[in-house]
Amino acid sequence: MKLLKISDWAVSRKNNTIAIFHDEDLLLKPGKPHILMMGGVHGDEPEGVHLAEQTLKWLEQNRSPLKWSVSLVTCLNPDGFKASQRVNGNGVDLNRNYPSKNWSAEFDQPRYYPGPSPGSEPEIQAVVAWVKKTKPRLIIHFHSWKPCVVLSGPPGEPYAKALCESSGYPLQNSVGYPTPGGLSQWGWFDNNTPIICTEENDQGGLEKTWERFGPGLIKILTALD
Repeated sequence: MKLLKISDWAVSRKNNTIAIFHDEDLLLKPGKPHILMMGGVHGDEPEGVHLAEQTLKWLEQNRSPLKWSVSLVTCLNPDGFKASQRVNGNGVDLNRNYPSKNWSAEFDQPRYYPGPSPGSEPEIQAVVAWVKKTKPRLIIHFHSWKPCVVLSGPPGEPYAKALCESSGYPLQNSVGYPTPGGLSQWGWFDNNTPIICTEENDQGGLEKTWERFGPGLIKILTALD
Protein backbone atom coordinates (compact mmCIF):
# COMPACT_ATOMS: atom_id res chain seq x y z
CA MET A 1 0.00 0.00 0.00
CA LYS A 2 1.43 3.36 -1.01
CA LEU A 3 0.82 6.25 1.36
CA LEU A 4 1.09 9.84 0.28
CA LYS A 5 2.23 12.48 2.75
CA ILE A 6 1.03 16.05 2.75
CA SER A 7 3.69 17.62 4.96
CA ASP A 8 2.06 21.03 5.23
CA TRP A 9 -1.54 19.84 5.45
CA ALA A 10 -2.07 22.24 8.36
CA VAL A 11 -0.14 24.72 10.44
CA SER A 12 -0.64 24.90 14.19
CA ARG A 13 -1.31 28.03 16.18
CA LYS A 14 2.46 28.31 16.84
CA ASN A 15 3.31 27.66 13.18
CA ASN A 16 4.32 24.02 13.54
CA THR A 17 3.44 22.05 10.43
CA ILE A 18 1.00 19.15 10.73
CA ALA A 19 1.23 16.29 8.24
CA ILE A 20 -1.47 13.95 7.03
CA PHE A 21 -0.92 10.59 5.38
CA HIS A 22 -3.39 9.05 2.97
CA ASP A 23 -3.53 6.37 0.33
CA GLU A 24 -3.93 7.11 -3.36
CA ASP A 25 -7.40 5.58 -3.48
CA LEU A 26 -8.81 8.30 -1.25
CA LEU A 27 -8.45 11.16 -3.73
CA LEU A 28 -7.74 9.42 -7.05
CA LYS A 29 -10.11 6.46 -6.93
CA PRO A 30 -13.03 7.33 -4.68
CA GLY A 31 -15.48 4.57 -3.90
CA LYS A 32 -14.08 2.68 -0.92
CA PRO A 33 -15.33 3.72 2.50
CA HIS A 34 -12.96 6.20 4.09
CA ILE A 35 -11.59 6.01 7.64
CA LEU A 36 -9.83 8.95 9.32
CA MET A 37 -7.59 8.30 12.32
CA MET A 38 -5.93 10.93 14.51
CA GLY A 39 -3.50 10.97 17.42
CA GLY A 40 -2.10 13.77 19.54
CA VAL A 41 -5.29 15.78 19.95
CA HIS A 42 -4.21 16.47 23.51
CA GLY A 43 -0.52 17.15 23.82
CA ASP A 44 -0.13 15.50 27.22
CA GLU A 45 -1.40 12.14 25.94
CA PRO A 46 1.65 10.56 24.25
CA GLU A 47 -0.12 7.19 24.09
CA GLY A 48 -2.33 8.59 21.32
CA VAL A 49 0.64 9.75 19.28
CA HIS A 50 2.38 6.41 19.80
CA LEU A 51 -0.68 4.47 18.63
CA ALA A 52 -1.02 6.66 15.55
CA GLU A 53 2.67 6.25 14.71
CA GLN A 54 2.48 2.48 15.11
CA THR A 55 -0.63 2.41 12.91
CA LEU A 56 1.26 4.40 10.28
CA LYS A 57 4.17 1.94 10.51
CA TRP A 58 1.80 -0.99 9.99
CA LEU A 59 0.15 0.72 7.02
CA GLU A 60 3.52 1.42 5.41
CA GLN A 61 4.55 -2.23 5.78
CA ASN A 62 1.23 -3.74 4.74
CA ARG A 63 0.80 -4.62 1.07
CA SER A 64 -2.55 -6.40 1.24
CA PRO A 65 -5.68 -4.67 -0.04
CA LEU A 66 -7.59 -2.90 2.70
CA LYS A 67 -11.31 -2.57 3.09
CA TRP A 68 -10.92 1.19 3.48
CA SER A 69 -9.30 4.22 2.02
CA VAL A 70 -7.24 5.64 4.86
CA SER A 71 -6.09 9.00 6.13
CA LEU A 72 -4.05 9.44 9.29
CA VAL A 73 -2.75 12.34 11.38
CA THR A 74 -0.14 11.19 13.87
CA CYS A 75 -0.13 14.40 15.95
CA LEU A 76 -2.83 17.02 15.53
CA ASN A 77 -1.48 19.18 18.35
CA PRO A 78 2.29 19.59 17.92
CA ASP A 79 2.28 22.74 20.07
CA GLY A 80 0.88 20.87 23.05
CA PHE A 81 2.90 17.73 22.39
CA LYS A 82 6.19 19.62 22.43
CA ALA A 83 5.21 21.32 25.69
CA SER A 84 3.61 18.20 27.24
CA GLN A 85 0.40 20.15 27.76
CA ARG A 86 -3.19 19.33 26.86
CA VAL A 87 -3.97 22.55 25.02
CA ASN A 88 -2.55 24.01 21.82
CA GLY A 89 -0.33 27.06 21.46
CA ASN A 90 -3.32 29.33 22.03
CA GLY A 91 -4.29 27.58 25.25
CA VAL A 92 -7.27 25.91 23.58
CA ASP A 93 -8.52 22.37 24.20
CA LEU A 94 -8.88 21.20 20.60
CA ASN A 95 -11.53 18.68 21.59
CA ARG A 96 -13.77 21.53 22.75
CA ASN A 97 -13.24 23.72 19.68
CA TYR A 98 -15.20 21.90 16.98
CA PRO A 99 -18.02 24.02 15.51
CA SER A 100 -20.74 21.79 16.94
CA LYS A 101 -24.24 22.99 17.66
CA ASN A 102 -23.62 22.58 21.36
CA TRP A 103 -20.31 24.50 21.45
CA SER A 104 -20.13 26.55 24.61
CA ALA A 105 -17.84 29.35 25.73
CA GLU A 106 -18.15 28.16 29.33
CA PHE A 107 -15.39 26.12 30.98
CA ASP A 108 -14.48 25.30 34.57
CA GLN A 109 -10.74 24.69 34.18
CA PRO A 110 -8.14 26.30 31.88
CA ARG A 111 -7.33 22.89 30.38
CA TYR A 112 -10.86 22.81 28.92
CA TYR A 113 -10.80 26.32 27.41
CA PRO A 114 -12.87 25.96 24.20
CA GLY A 115 -11.36 28.94 22.41
CA PRO A 116 -12.78 32.37 21.60
CA SER A 117 -15.28 30.96 19.10
CA PRO A 118 -16.26 27.58 17.59
CA GLY A 119 -13.71 26.37 15.08
CA SER A 120 -11.33 29.22 15.88
CA GLU A 121 -8.17 27.08 15.86
CA PRO A 122 -6.28 26.24 12.65
CA GLU A 123 -5.86 22.61 13.68
CA ILE A 124 -9.63 22.15 13.93
CA GLN A 125 -10.27 24.14 10.77
CA ALA A 126 -8.02 21.67 8.92
CA VAL A 127 -9.89 18.65 10.30
CA VAL A 128 -13.29 20.13 9.45
CA ALA A 129 -12.20 20.97 5.89
CA TRP A 130 -10.71 17.48 5.39
CA VAL A 131 -13.84 15.75 6.66
CA LYS A 132 -16.04 17.82 4.39
CA LYS A 133 -13.77 17.03 1.44
CA THR A 134 -13.29 13.31 1.99
CA LYS A 135 -16.51 12.34 3.81
CA PRO A 136 -15.20 9.57 6.09
CA ARG A 137 -17.55 6.80 7.11
CA LEU A 138 -15.73 6.47 10.43
CA ILE A 139 -13.38 8.61 12.51
CA ILE A 140 -11.18 7.21 15.30
CA HIS A 141 -9.14 9.45 17.56
CA PHE A 142 -6.56 8.12 20.00
CA HIS A 143 -6.38 9.39 23.59
CA SER A 144 -5.31 8.30 27.07
CA TRP A 145 -7.10 8.66 30.38
CA LYS A 146 -9.12 5.84 31.94
CA PRO A 147 -9.01 2.63 29.88
CA CYS A 148 -12.11 2.40 27.68
CA VAL A 149 -13.46 2.69 24.16
CA VAL A 150 -16.04 5.43 23.67
CA LEU A 151 -18.52 5.16 20.80
CA SER A 152 -20.71 7.93 19.43
CA GLY A 153 -23.05 6.60 16.75
CA PRO A 154 -24.56 3.09 16.52
CA PRO A 155 -23.18 2.43 12.99
CA GLY A 156 -19.72 2.37 14.55
CA GLU A 157 -20.52 -0.44 16.97
CA PRO A 158 -18.82 -3.34 15.07
CA TYR A 159 -15.60 -1.33 14.87
CA ALA A 160 -15.73 -0.24 18.51
CA LYS A 161 -16.32 -3.84 19.60
CA ALA A 162 -13.24 -4.95 17.64
CA LEU A 163 -11.17 -2.46 19.64
CA CYS A 164 -12.76 -3.58 22.90
CA GLU A 165 -12.03 -7.22 22.13
CA SER A 166 -8.36 -6.58 21.37
CA SER A 167 -7.74 -4.18 24.25
CA GLY A 168 -9.92 -5.80 26.90
CA TYR A 169 -11.33 -2.35 27.67
CA PRO A 170 -15.06 -1.66 28.21
CA LEU A 171 -17.32 -0.01 25.64
CA GLN A 172 -18.95 3.24 26.74
CA ASN A 173 -21.20 5.79 25.06
CA SER A 174 -19.52 8.75 26.77
CA VAL A 175 -16.49 9.60 28.86
CA GLY A 176 -18.82 10.32 31.75
CA TYR A 177 -19.11 14.11 31.49
CA PRO A 178 -20.30 16.64 28.88
CA THR A 179 -17.90 17.53 26.05
CA PRO A 180 -19.48 20.47 24.20
CA GLY A 181 -17.51 21.30 21.08
CA GLY A 182 -16.01 17.81 21.02
CA LEU A 183 -15.41 15.70 17.94
CA SER A 184 -18.14 13.26 18.95
CA GLN A 185 -20.63 16.10 19.10
CA TRP A 186 -19.69 17.66 15.79
CA GLY A 187 -19.01 14.39 13.99
CA TRP A 188 -21.91 12.21 15.07
CA PHE A 189 -24.65 14.41 16.48
CA ASP A 190 -24.26 17.14 13.85
CA ASN A 191 -23.00 15.21 10.82
CA ASN A 192 -23.95 11.53 11.33
CA THR A 193 -20.35 10.30 11.16
CA PRO A 194 -19.65 7.67 13.83
CA ILE A 195 -16.81 8.61 16.16
CA ILE A 196 -14.70 6.23 18.22
CA CYS A 197 -12.37 7.45 20.94
CA THR A 198 -9.79 5.01 22.28
CA GLU A 199 -8.68 5.79 25.82
CA GLU A 200 -5.46 4.08 26.83
CA ASN A 201 -4.38 3.77 30.44
CA ASP A 202 -2.50 6.99 31.13
CA GLN A 203 -0.56 5.31 33.94
CA GLY A 204 2.26 3.63 32.06
CA GLY A 205 0.33 2.34 29.08
CA LEU A 206 2.50 3.74 26.28
CA GLU A 207 4.51 0.69 25.24
CA LYS A 208 1.49 -1.64 25.48
CA THR A 209 -0.78 0.60 23.43
CA TRP A 210 -0.19 -1.02 20.03
CA GLU A 211 -0.32 -4.48 21.58
CA ARG A 212 -3.78 -3.68 22.93
CA PHE A 213 -5.32 -1.70 20.10
CA GLY A 214 -3.30 -2.79 17.07
CA PRO A 215 -5.11 -6.11 16.48
CA GLY A 216 -8.46 -4.34 16.61
CA LEU A 217 -7.34 -1.66 14.18
CA ILE A 218 -5.96 -4.28 11.80
CA LYS A 219 -9.25 -6.19 11.97
CA ILE A 220 -11.16 -3.01 11.14
CA LEU A 221 -8.88 -2.16 8.23
CA THR A 222 -8.73 -5.63 6.71
CA ALA A 223 -11.90 -7.51 7.67
CA LEU A 224 -14.65 -4.99 8.35
CA ASP A 225 -16.23 -2.45 6.03
